[in-house]
Amino acid sequence: MFKKILVANRGEIALRIQRACRELGIKAVMVYSEADREAKYVKLAEEAVCIGPAPSRDSYLSMPAIISAAEVTDAEAIHPGYGFLSENADFAERVEKSGFQFIGPTPESIRIMGDKVSAKQAMIKAGVPCVPGSEGELPDDPVQMKRIAKSVGYPVIIKAAGGGGGRGMRVVHTEAALVNAVQMTKAEAAAAFNNPAVYMEKFLENPRHVEIQILADKHKNAVYLGERDCSMQRRHQKIIEEAPAPGIPRKLIEKVGASCVNACKKIGYRGAGTFEFLYQDGEFYFIEMNTRVQVEHPVTELITGIDIVKTQIMVAAGEHLPFTQKDIQIRGHAIECRINAEDPFTFVPSPGRITMWHAPGGPGVRVDSHVYTNYFVPPNYDSMVGKIIVHGDTRAQAMARMQTALGETLVEGISTNIPLHRELLADAKFMEGGTNIHYLEGWMRSHKR
Repeated sequence: MFKKILVANRGEIALRIQRACRELGIKAVMVYSEADREAKYVKLAEEAVCIGPAPSRDSYLSMPAIISAAEVTDAEAIHPGYGFLSENADFAERVEKSGFQFIGPTPESIRIMGDKVSAKQAMIKAGVPCVPGSEGELPDDPVQMKRIAKSVGYPVIIKAAGGGGGRGMRVVHTEAALVNAVQMTKAEAAAAFNNPAVYMEKFLENPRHVEIQILADKHKNAVYLGERDCSMQRRHQKIIEEAPAPGIPRKLIEKVGASCVNACKKIGYRGAGTFEFLYQDGEFYFIEMNTRVQVEHPVTELITGIDIVKTQIMVAAGEHLPFTQKDIQIRGHAIECRINAEDPFTFVPSPGRITMWHAPGGPGVRVDSHVYTNYFVPPNYDSMVGKIIVHGDTRAQAMARMQTALGETLVEGISTNIPLHRELLADAKFMEGGTNIHYLEGWMRSHKR
């Protein structure tokens, strides 16, 4: 096992990894930008290194600064958390060439799954269900483009091969709009991702977003830990996640989960990862894989009892997975609400000093947050200030506990999206379960303030 790990991230995930290291008896080196000097995990750190000024490009995205911090503190491994450099294959490669263990997949796996075209090709070979579309990169010839679109059937969606975060996508409803849409997406992809390649898929009009969590070790052992429903989202950004996904047959989850495990073994995957799917009309369609720990990993931890972050560290150190698929049992229901420093209905960011922070408690309530009373939320980063996660024996109990927890949470000095969460948790359609990825945006239009 490692003796010292450098945590190359910030916010609640930095604190989460720090806690996992403590439980494993590992020293955690925390890095921070000048804007995060007063962060809780920095104050609690045994060792902390400032890696640059507030802008991400000069700190959390600076590979030389992070590698240098690992060198001067004699760390053995680097945990990238999520976001920033966590899915950067060049960073993973540089970490390992510098003599450190990257706590995540191999650079090769990250590259395969980071490119949407190669990822889809790998999944088709492994038997993972995929959305119908072009077999690879879309050709430049308009005649071939139109032929592919006709065979797939309109509407189609054009996607950047190197895209993510909801960028580099265009829905096309008619043949007349196809060529222009492809050209615009190519230009956007080249500017945003330095990769103009695009591909085509059938556009599913009312899907849910359901993902499968996996864990794999270096010894070709892999398991899936059930699924999460992440359909409550705005502009492709998740707001509420839950597990298990309401109303999906367990036999179907088992079939898709087994195909994900098989894919991991075929590509030699290691660590934590998430296969993301669209689910519509009883069918799953693979869209991408996140080769890192997810923001929403706590809901899976609560229904399985497995610590995903600790397991990430253990398998990176070369240990075998301490469980097999038959050991994985799903118990009860869990819901997570992302708490953001923003206006709850306009989503305008609300950085500033928190003059009062009181987290909720009680049976089945967990709070993952790095903030505290008098903490200053910097304007430089993502607006998420924490996550409230609840667990209950049933979905109804979990929802009731979440309503109670949201009502107990006190935040003053900044605005948060807690009022939005409270309204959504009382919404009749959401209470029924099974809302699709467009539901929240439709709800927002009908509830204009």
